[in-house]
Amino acid sequence: MSEPKAPTPAPGDTYKGWLFKWTNYIKGYQRRWFVLSNGLLSYYRTQAEMGHTCRGTINLATANIAVEDSCNFVISNGGTQTYHLKASSEVERQRWITALELAKAKAFRMQAESDDSGDESSPPAAGQGGGSRNSEVQSTLRTLGSKVEDLSTCNDLIAKHGSALQRSLSELEGVRLEGQTSEKIRQVTERATLFRITSNAMINACRDFLSLAQAHSKRWQKALQAEREQRVRLEETLEQLAKQHNHLERAFRGATVLPPSQSNPAIDNKGSAQVKGDASDEDDENEFFDACEDVQEFITVPADPKYHRSGSNVSGISSELGMDDGTTSLDEQSLASNPESPQSQEVVPVRKRRTRIPDKPNYSLNLWSIMKNCIGKELSKIPMPVNFNEPLSMLQRLSEDLEYYELLDRAAKCHNSLEQMCYVAAFTVSSYSTTVHRTGKPFNPLLGETFELDRLQESGYRSLCEQVSHHPPAAAHHAISERGWTLRQEIALASKFRGKYLSIMPLGSIHCIFEKSNNHYTWKKVTTTVHNIIVGKLWIDQSGEIDVVNHKTGDRCHLKFAPYSYFSRDVARKVTGVVTDKDGKAHYVLSGTWDEKMECSRVMQSSRGGENGAEGRQKTVYQTLKAKELWRKTPLPDGAENMYYFSTLALTLNEPEEGVAPTDSRRRPDQRLMEQGRWEEANAEKQRLEEKQRTVRREREREANRSASPSEEGKEPADGALIEDSISDSPLKTEEVEIASEPAETTYKTETLHGSHPPAYSSGHQDNYKAMWFERRVDPSTGEPTNIYRGGYWEAKDQGNWDSCPDIF
Repeated sequence: MSEPKAPTPAPGDTYKGWLFKWTNYIKGYQRRWFVLSNGLLSYYRTQAEMGHTCRGTINLATANIAVEDSCNFVISNGGTQTYHLKASSEVERQRWITALELAKAKAFRMQAESDDSGDESSPPAAGQGGGSRNSEVQSTLRTLGSKVEDLSTCNDLIAKHGSALQRSLSELEGVRLEGQTSEKIRQVTERATLFRITSNAMINACRDFLSLAQAHSKRWQKALQAEREQRVRLEETLEQLAKQHNHLERAFRGATVLPPSQSNPAIDNKGSAQVKGDASDEDDENEFFDACEDVQEFITVPADPKYHRSGSNVSGISSELGMDDGTTSLDEQSLASNPESPQSQEVVPVRKRRTRIPDKPNYSLNLWSIMKNCIGKELSKIPMPVNFNEPLSMLQRLSEDLEYYELLDRAAKCHNSLEQMCYVAAFTVSSYSTTVHRTGKPFNPLLGETFELDRLQESGYRSLCEQVSHHPPAAAHHAISERGWTLRQEIALASKFRGKYLSIMPLGSIHCIFEKSNNHYTWKKVTTTVHNIIVGKLWIDQSGEIDVVNHKTGDRCHLKFAPYSYFSRDVARKVTGVVTDKDGKAHYVLSGTWDEKMECSRVMQSSRGGENGAEGRQKTVYQTLKAKELWRKTPLPDGAENMYYFSTLALTLNEPEEGVAPTDSRRRPDQRLMEQGRWEEANAEKQRLEEKQRTVRREREREANRSASPSEEGKEPADGALIEDSISDSPLKTEEVEIASEPAETTYKTETLHGSHPPAYSSGHQDNYKAMWFERRVDPSTGEPTNIYRGGYWEAKDQGNWDSCPDIF
């Protein structure tokens, strides 16, 4: 018997794809092209057959959809047609189930609407409970009618009293009163008339509404019934998914996972192949494809978007990474209700942040035009115009490390330290994603300059940065979150200018502490290289290696940022990493790019083999589960190319805000003028601020010299000790400059800070400067001296007391 041909798919109302359909015991599952359209599911051997030969069609309005296991499901109309289908993965199967259920509900509604709606005595499709629901709707309509009558009565009273009021006002007009009083009476009369007109319009609108409700009551009843039945079907589907999730979780934790090469798809389906027969399309020769059988994975559940910021880039489909013990998984934690979490508390309207800044003016300026006039001069004394800048300070750029703070929120929920390490490593990589197009130099902070980032209401965290030293330049950063993590870092920068490119080496460590587990992670930043300094288009690369260390457990993640090479076949900006425990055993492999995304794969087996490495050593080969996405970059806002390629967060960093300290970067006048496009005024203001800073520094040094040796009271320090924005891309300062001429080229060499850690900034410095909100201590975990937040800033902000802050602007 020939089967009907599938209808032509309507645009935007179809779902297509490959599925494996059971045919018989000889040929097993065969790959077929399925098309879901207008409530009908049709299939073809190939996509080319869609125009002329349909192999089968089933009407979903009367069909039953059942799920057998992770990839298999059955569609049957209760009669002659039964399709045993198999998807390539559990995710793909769930997509098909969702599309089929929605199509079935829509087909049922269309069938119900086609019935005769004029028969008042016909029972609704609900069956036994239809009469009660019908009476309920009729009762509601009667109640609405009575309420409209009440409104009509009130309208009559308003009209009656309004007329009396107007008569009284008219009588008052006849009385001789002052001009101003008469004018007021006329205004009151006009307003009373408008009030009567408005009340009449309201009553008429209510009557119209009641008429429409009575006219459409039958359609409402049918729509309500269809929605109720769809809800029941969805509840049954969710119950099946919950049972499958528990079954798969127990199977994963209790069974030994075999490598993919040892899995046998035929064995998995042998038991379910009984009494499956539908060989209507198997008379001709077919091409056979084995169904994909991956190692068991956990069900992927999308996160609720209302718990994430708009455009957020932490992947909402990040599923379990594969636990090796009985601890709670990531998805279970993220989906479980937490009464202490901010999401479960009363929602407070958040402040609306700005989404645009003035477009960047098209001012052209060549770096070489500045450098050629400065040959023989000390590079640290060459002033840099704002034309090379972006309207943010280095402190604000440092705060941008929190762009993807959600990764730390997820890490704080992890019970497994190795799993937590994966999120921390992804967070370290995500901080570089904002730099890929950001070739502008941030403003060098003045000594004592601060920047606060208060996102406690929107995101549960707040941070504070302060410029704690100017020679060498260094900034301290402290961030704390209500969701159980603290981030602190002290960054000093060294630079090497090689003529064609500028290398920036961040010095200092970054610390991340989780309150619940007391895990303490540290790492350092990699080298940033700015290419084509003299000629060509500027572009940025990140290269080097990062070791993220958990000082409590000994876990370690070694990340490698591959430098860009024209001859390399690898993906540009590639990052790879391996998470190991204290014994050196690998548990996870990380891969991705620092400008786009990071993924994580659970290691099932590792072995020595493959090609020899660069030093003749064999590479380690890891056999892993399917990769799970940890982080993905949020797209830049529209028009970002005209706004210095700022991200959504960066656009808000320099937004004026009340209540911040007088030393905050938002209050810096030259930076504000540059943002507004007034670059000439910004350059003049920048020069004034630098000269003011020099004067204050000289005075501090005089006081220090008086205290140290009264005999040298009148001696002043050399200008070479004074720091200003320079060619070294401040805050990258140079100490030595050599310019050597050779026959074919000119070589520029700058040497900066030496050693792996910056020197002490406060104690021992010639001007004895001490930071306002940070103090120098020795970190107990690393043994390094660092600036740690001493407290008091947020308390001063709450009190509005900034008397102790210096006047730097």
